[in-house]
Amino acid sequence: MDEPFENETAGGVKTLVKPSEKTKTPSLFKVIILNDDFTPQDYVVHILERFFKKTKEQATELMLQVHKKGMGIAGVYPLEIAETKTFQVNEYSKSHQYPLKCVVEKA
Repeated sequence: MDEPFENETAGGVKTLVKPSEKTKTPSLFKVIILNDDFTPQDYVVHILERFFKKTKEQATELMLQVHKKGMGIAGVYPLEIAETKTFQVNEYSKSHQYPLKCVVEKA
Protein backbone atom coordinates (compact mmCIF):
# COMPACT_ATOMS: atom_id res chain seq x y z
CA MET A 1 0.00 0.00 0.00
CA ASP A 2 1.29 3.45 -0.83
CA GLU A 3 2.24 5.56 2.15
CA PRO A 4 1.58 9.31 2.27
CA PHE A 5 4.61 11.49 1.61
CA GLU A 6 5.49 15.01 2.68
CA ASN A 7 5.29 17.84 0.21
CA GLU A 8 6.92 21.11 1.23
CA THR A 9 5.58 24.30 -0.32
CA ALA A 10 7.58 27.46 -0.99
CA GLY A 11 6.40 29.01 2.30
CA GLY A 12 7.86 26.17 4.35
CA VAL A 13 4.46 24.61 5.07
CA LYS A 14 4.42 20.83 4.94
CA THR A 15 1.39 18.93 3.75
CA LEU A 16 0.78 15.21 3.56
CA VAL A 17 -0.10 14.02 0.09
CA LYS A 18 -1.43 10.54 -0.49
CA PRO A 19 -0.87 9.20 -4.01
CA SER A 20 -4.03 8.28 -5.85
CA GLU A 21 -4.67 4.55 -6.04
CA LYS A 22 -4.43 3.14 -9.51
CA THR A 23 -6.54 0.09 -10.18
CA LYS A 24 -5.31 -2.18 -12.89
CA THR A 25 -7.92 -3.40 -15.35
CA PRO A 26 -7.94 -7.17 -15.63
CA SER A 27 -6.55 -8.84 -18.73
CA LEU A 28 -9.20 -10.06 -21.12
CA PHE A 29 -9.52 -13.50 -22.69
CA LYS A 30 -11.49 -14.74 -25.69
CA VAL A 31 -13.78 -17.72 -25.43
CA ILE A 32 -13.47 -19.42 -28.80
CA ILE A 33 -15.98 -21.98 -29.97
CA LEU A 34 -14.53 -24.60 -32.30
CA ASN A 35 -16.22 -26.28 -35.24
CA ASP A 36 -16.60 -30.04 -35.45
CA ASP A 37 -18.30 -32.34 -37.94
CA PHE A 38 -20.84 -33.84 -35.54
CA THR A 39 -22.52 -31.11 -33.46
CA PRO A 40 -25.79 -29.91 -35.03
CA GLN A 41 -25.97 -26.23 -35.92
CA ASP A 42 -29.13 -25.68 -33.86
CA TYR A 43 -27.30 -27.03 -30.79
CA VAL A 44 -24.50 -24.48 -31.31
CA VAL A 45 -27.14 -21.74 -31.52
CA HIS A 46 -28.65 -23.06 -28.27
CA ILE A 47 -25.22 -22.94 -26.56
CA LEU A 48 -24.60 -19.37 -27.69
CA GLU A 49 -28.01 -18.25 -26.43
CA ARG A 50 -27.79 -20.10 -23.13
CA PHE A 51 -24.19 -19.48 -22.03
CA PHE A 52 -23.29 -16.29 -23.88
CA LYS A 53 -26.68 -14.52 -23.82
CA LYS A 54 -26.75 -14.02 -27.58
CA THR A 55 -29.99 -13.26 -29.38
CA LYS A 56 -31.26 -15.84 -31.85
CA GLU A 57 -29.95 -13.68 -34.72
CA GLN A 58 -26.52 -13.12 -33.12
CA ALA A 59 -26.21 -16.81 -32.27
CA THR A 60 -27.16 -17.90 -35.79
CA GLU A 61 -24.66 -15.49 -37.36
CA LEU A 62 -21.87 -16.66 -35.05
CA MET A 63 -22.76 -20.32 -35.60
CA LEU A 64 -22.42 -19.80 -39.37
CA GLN A 65 -19.04 -18.14 -38.85
CA VAL A 66 -17.90 -21.14 -36.77
CA HIS A 67 -19.20 -23.49 -39.46
CA LYS A 68 -17.47 -21.65 -42.31
CA LYS A 69 -14.22 -20.52 -40.66
CA GLY A 70 -13.72 -23.33 -38.15
CA MET A 71 -14.02 -21.13 -35.08
CA GLY A 72 -15.64 -18.01 -33.69
CA ILE A 73 -15.33 -15.75 -30.66
CA ALA A 74 -18.29 -16.31 -28.37
CA GLY A 75 -17.22 -13.56 -25.97
CA VAL A 76 -14.36 -11.69 -24.28
CA TYR A 77 -14.10 -11.79 -20.49
CA PRO A 78 -11.71 -11.62 -17.54
CA LEU A 79 -9.86 -14.93 -17.11
CA GLU A 80 -12.03 -16.46 -14.38
CA ILE A 81 -15.25 -15.82 -16.28
CA ALA A 82 -13.77 -17.07 -19.57
CA GLU A 83 -12.58 -20.27 -17.89
CA THR A 84 -15.92 -20.81 -16.19
CA LYS A 85 -17.92 -20.36 -19.40
CA THR A 86 -15.53 -22.66 -21.27
CA PHE A 87 -15.87 -25.34 -18.60
CA GLN A 88 -19.67 -25.02 -18.54
CA VAL A 89 -20.01 -25.32 -22.32
CA ASN A 90 -17.61 -28.26 -22.55
CA GLU A 91 -19.28 -30.15 -19.70
CA TYR A 92 -22.80 -29.39 -20.94
CA SER A 93 -21.92 -30.55 -24.45
CA LYS A 94 -20.26 -33.69 -23.11
CA SER A 95 -23.34 -34.49 -21.01
CA HIS A 96 -25.46 -34.17 -24.18
CA GLN A 97 -23.02 -36.39 -26.08
CA TYR A 98 -21.76 -33.69 -28.44
CA PRO A 99 -18.05 -33.06 -29.09
CA LEU A 100 -18.49 -29.25 -29.16
CA LYS A 101 -15.51 -27.54 -27.52
CA CYS A 102 -14.61 -24.06 -26.37
CA VAL A 103 -11.10 -22.85 -25.60
CA VAL A 104 -9.69 -19.76 -23.88
CA GLU A 105 -7.14 -17.51 -25.56
CA LYS A 106 -5.62 -14.21 -24.44
CA ALA A 107 -7.33 -11.29 -26.18
